Amino acid sequence: MSPVDPSVPRVLLLHGIWNAKSWMAPLARRLRGHGFRVEVFGYPSIFGGPEPAIEALIERLKGGPPVHLVGHSLGGMVGMEALRREPDLPVVRMVCLGSPLCGSVAARTLGRRTWTGLVLGRSGRLLQQGCPPWQGGPPVGMVAGNVARGMGRLLTRFEGESDGTVALAETHLPGLADHCVVSASHTGLAFSADAARQAAHFLRNGRFLHDA
Repeated sequence: MSPVDPSVPRVLLLHGIWNAKSWMAPLARRLRGHGFRVEVFGYPSIFGGPEPAIEALIERLKGGPPVHLVGHSLGGMVGMEALRREPDLPVVRMVCLGSPLCGSVAARTLGRRTWTGLVLGRSGRLLQQGCPPWQGGPPVGMVAGNVARGMGRLLTRFEGESDGTVALAETHLPGLADHCVVSASHTGLAFSADAARQAAHFLRNGRFLHDA
C-alpha cells in the first residue's frame, strides 16, 4: 500500500436521508478529480436517525487529522450539529448540498400525517425544525439547486425557487460563509459536476465561484 500524502486535503462525505454510502460515489469521484482524498461516512438515516449519527461522526473526527466535510441534504445537517456540539473537531471547512438548514416545509407536510410521517423516521424532527443560526468556527458554505424536479412538489407549494424538494429560502441560514446556486434538482446535487466544482473551490478558498 502506498503511503498517504499528508499534503492532499481530506474530505469526508455525508449522505442524505433514504440514501447509503454508495449514493455518494459520483461526488467522491469528482472531488478526487479536484485533488482531494475522499472517504464516505454512512449512517442509518431512517431507523437510526440523526442522534446516533451525530455521535458517531464526532467520535470518528475527534483527535484525527484536519478534514473537510461535505454533506448532502440531511447529511449537511448532521455535520453541522456535530460541529455545533463539539466546536474543537478538526474540521477546516464544510459544504452543504441542498440541506434545509432553516427547516423543511416538505418534511413538515409529511409529518402531519401518521402514514407519511413514518417515511421520515427518526430524522423527521431535525428536517422539520432545521438548525440554529451558524456561529461555529469552521466556515460553512451552501450549494443549493434551482431545478424544481422532485417529490417535494407533490407534497407542498413552494414560495419562490426550489430544487423540487427544498425551497431555496430554506438553505439561507444566517451565519453561512457563502451561498451559491447551481442548475440541479435536490437529488441531482449529489451528481452535479457544477456542484462538485463549487464545493471544491469553497473547500480550498472559503468562497464560491460567483462568476461561474
